[in-house]
Amino acid sequence: MRKDVHTDGIPVLCASCEARHRGVCGALDPEQLVALARTSHKYNAGSGTELVGDAEQVDSYANVLSGVVKLTKTLSDGRQQIVGLQFAPDFLGRPFKAESELNAEAATEVSLCAFPRASIERMMQDSPELERRLYRQTLKELDEARDWMVTLGRKTASEKIASFLLMIARNIDPNAEPDSSSARFDLPLTRADIADFLGLTIETVSRQLTKLRADKVISIENNRQVIVPDLGRLEARAGN
Repeated sequence: MRKDVHTDGIPVLCASCEARHRGVCGALDPEQLVALARTSHKYNAGSGTELVGDAEQVDSYANVLSGVVKLTKTLSDGRQQIVGLQFAPDFLGRPFKAESELNAEAATEVSLCAFPRASIERMMQDSPELERRLYRQTLKELDEARDWMVTLGRKTASEKIASFLLMIARNIDPNAEPDSSSARFDLPLTRADIADFLGLTIETVSRQLTKLRADKVISIENNRQVIVPDLGRLEARAGN
């Protein structure tokens, strides 16, 4: 007997998926989810794995289910700049663009749900709510990019590090309570990548992390796990 591909109208692939509620798939009805699930697949990728190449033909999109994706832009001479981070349940890809303009790399171990480009673009035409959700994510990323311009252009080194840690604390755990006053997470970037992202030197990054530890704003275990006992104190140090 063939196993049913969905339960109560919701595909097994989607039933326990957090992105179904908070991501773009939340705009789809059960029938659309079933249709998308027929062409979707979940997969894991280790830290450092290239997910999308710069100037690569785009054949599929994905929802980030867990972990952190690093977005970079490459110059003609090979130099790279980190231009953004994506967290669950962000949508990885740009609809209606045949070629990627960014490189997407797994900054940590990541879990993704991938689906063909043609499927999601066809559903966008049939589902105004799906289109609106993608627009909202794009506008959210635009707002975050503008805020990050202020961070890079006007904040001190100390405020930059605090802003970075605050961003990770607020985004890295999609199941965390929204009103939680504390956080615990592994740094998703190396100190070299943090320096690149913030326009600082590695030595400055290490020095500012040490200062935050000395002031008991954060503690660090095993050189990578960050504990923030009071997010309000970290926010104040970020200059927000």
